[in-house]
Amino acid sequence: MIEAALYVAGRPLDLKTLGSIIGVRSKRKTRRLARELMREYQKRKTALEILELEDERFVLQLKPVYSPKVRRLAVRPLLTPGPLKTLAYIAYRQPVLQKQVAEVRGSQAYRHIKHLREMGLIEYDKSSEMRVLKTTSYFADYFGLSHNLTKMKRQLRKIFKDLSESGEGKASKDDSKGGHQMR
Repeated sequence: MIEAALYVAGRPLDLKTLGSIIGVRSKRKTRRLARELMREYQKRKTALEILELEDERFVLQLKPVYSPKVRRLAVRPLLTPGPLKTLAYIAYRQPVLQKQVAEVRGSQAYRHIKHLREMGLIEYDKSSEMRVLKTTSYFADYFGLSHNLTKMKRQLRKIFKDLSESGEGKASKDDSKGGHQMR
């Protein structure tokens, strides 16, 4: 059941969610079962792997070594380059004023922001006159990032650095961690 849940979700799941799927209340037991499944995958030598992430989360994903070889088979990217760049800016600068995003990214940023909100990747504080944008927990889960803002920004910094060093930064914005690709 853990394997099925991770496969269907297509994103990292926390121990509480996994426990509810398998009918176990104990985080310790759920962690033990997920780690057992993770070890089984390591023994199988397949293209898929299960990883234990920060914040007591597990993910089923394609091993990074296979991504370049099968990337062209993906039906369509999650985001086109414009909205992706807007999302990357928001994620790295958050919390950030919508006005500031538009100043940096141009007037098309308003369309991008609307689209990103509809996708559930960003949100803003509705109680303020100025819209302050930030990413959602769904964003962190989807891209396999920490829910802790400081750790997330460190992870993003590393991804951006790796992309610029590999020359991919301008091309596909591939999240080199495996998981879902930010392209």
